[in-house]
Amino acid sequence: MVYVADMTEENQQQETGETTHFGFKTVDKNAKQGMVRNVFDSVAQKYDVMNDVMSGGLHRLWKNDMIRVLRPQPGMKLLDVAGGTGDIAFRFLDAAQKRTKTDATPAEVTVCDINAEMLKVGRDRAIDRGILRNIEWVCGNAESLSFPDNSFDAYTIAFGIRNVTNIDKALAEAHRILKPGGRFLCLEFSKVDMPLLNKIYDTYSFHLLPRFGEMITGDRESYQYLVESIRQFPPQDKFKSLIEDAGFQRVTYRNMTGGVVALHSGWKI
Repeated sequence: MVYVADMTEENQQQETGETTHFGFKTVDKNAKQGMVRNVFDSVAQKYDVMNDVMSGGLHRLWKNDMIRVLRPQPGMKLLDVAGGTGDIAFRFLDAAQKRTKTDATPAEVTVCDINAEMLKVGRDRAIDRGILRNIEWVCGNAESLSFPDNSFDAYTIAFGIRNVTNIDKALAEAHRILKPGGRFLCLEFSKVDMPLLNKIYDTYSFHLLPRFGEMITGDRESYQYLVESIRQFPPQDKFKSLIEDAGFQRVTYRNMTGGVVALHSGWKI
């Protein structure tokens, strides 16, 4: 079952005249969330296929490394945000299971995504894999999570935070729901730190990825937005500062593939 969090307050928000970016476009802040939802409604069924195409399969290695850093343990409770198709959740449960003895409390994961279509894909994938226990699917907003304070041992978000309208609110919510000693991990596209690679990456991103999106999903515009959203995301040091501003300590990041992506880590002390 996919649980839908109460989003009444969000729906009752009034127009404020504030603007934000949607890719390279400037839009009303209150409109962005629905626009992002429409993007992922459109691409949900082919999202994982396109991840392989977009990254040449590297996203699998990046996600595996995220789980290696997290070190899932028996009894650990994870909140995976914007993880609708289950990629992080399945890896987490598998890694925790390998460390679980017969009498140990199993690890649990809650997948929270604002997009119900993505959650449906993830739930179907879980059923196909026989993953029926210790996983919950919740439709909710990263900026206003429905979970109590100090509820989870870890919070992960992979390739999702750049789509959030108010990143500072999402980070504050991540800090709130984590238990003291809990860990925040964010895997996100970032600023390439190698000039030659940057030129190749720009050419590939802007000229080829939207074409692949059109060929595979029939939706060029959504992948044009996704490419543009990567360029609008703060560079590594600025995002590190935002994580620290949310209250996290011992904040670090590590570049992968020359800075194409970065893994950010922080702790709630």
